[in-house]
Amino acid sequence: MIAGIGVDVVDIARFERSIERTPRLIERLFAESERGRPARSLAARFAAKEALIKALGGHSVLRWHDMRVVQNDDGDPGFVLSGELATHLARLGIDRVHLSMSHDAGIASAFVVLERLSGGASR
Repeated sequence: MIAGIGVDVVDIARFERSIERTPRLIERLFAESERGRPARSLAARFAAKEALIKALGGHSVLRWHDMRVVQNDDGDPGFVLSGELATHLARLGIDRVHLSMSHDAGIASAFVVLERLSGGASR
């Protein structure tokens, strides 16, 4: 059963200007393993994290480093979730977090679907 859906878009040039103006933003938003990528890739990861927050309906326990965007061996994106965020998802009974990301024509986008395979709690 779908437990939440979130989508976000980021203007890549605007995001790039933000990280040039405030370089520490990269450390604040991204785990060490996510850094060092081109601006378009960081913008897509930021959109993914924002989409996850929206799928959850927003939440105060969220920390940027608790939602790390990774790729599997086939290059498909996904999340590694930890800390209070992982605990919160478990309380909600969220079994899977699906992620799709893209960047084209100066825009990065991400789409997140939260899935509950069993009965689980609701928001």
